Amino acid sequence: MIRRTRRAAPRPTDTPLVDKITSILLQYPDNRVLALLPDVTAALPAITDAAARDSLGGFACWLAGRTPLEAAQHYVVTFDHTRRRSLYLTYYRHGDTRARGMALLALKHTYRQAGFPAPEDELPDFLPLMLEFAAAAPEPGRRVLIQCQAGLELLTEAVSATDSPYAALLDVVRAHLPALQPRHRAELRALSDAGPPVEQVGLEPFAPPEYVTGGHR
Repeated sequence: MIRRTRRAAPRPTDTPLVDKITSILLQYPDNRVLALLPDVTAALPAITDAAARDSLGGFACWLAGRTPLEAAQHYVVTFDHTRRRSLYLTYYRHGDTRARGMALLALKHTYRQAGFPAPEDELPDFLPLMLEFAAAAPEPGRRVLIQCQAGLELLTEAVSATDSPYAALLDVVRAHLPALQPRHRAELRALSDAGPPVEQVGLEPFAPPEYVTGGHR
């Protein structure tokens, strides 16, 4: 069942900070990310959105309480063992098709137009990267998140079903986006039932996310 958003999406002035912190916390919890947890905690009081502040703080506390091995294992189980819990958002709509290649190129163009130095070793639809872009360039960043909202909704549903603490981070992102209209919910139900489309021919540069070696490892 697709999660419902009953409230309108607020746009507090500290949304870029929320996006930046969420971007950090959604990355693979290597030594670099774990070392940033004190800075994340120190920045939380500047967030005026109490719900977002509490969710981010609660997750940071949970992550700090895990050993590095426990944190890494939970991340891998949550995001890397199934296509239905992929952090690469265009995959949900386009799967292994040429359309996904075009979507990735469009994202790269948007990043370049905004002067955002996206890394070459990561696909542009990787959610933490998209949030980093939204923190640096709020208006185009919000637009690309809305464009990939279907993938975000399906990812949130799948992660929530596992009772993972990462679901709270995804809800923070969802809360700052517009509420879905009924026709969009019908489309999401169809995507959820069918799964990502498949088109195997001529897609070597656009392999499924779990086979991509990204900068988050």
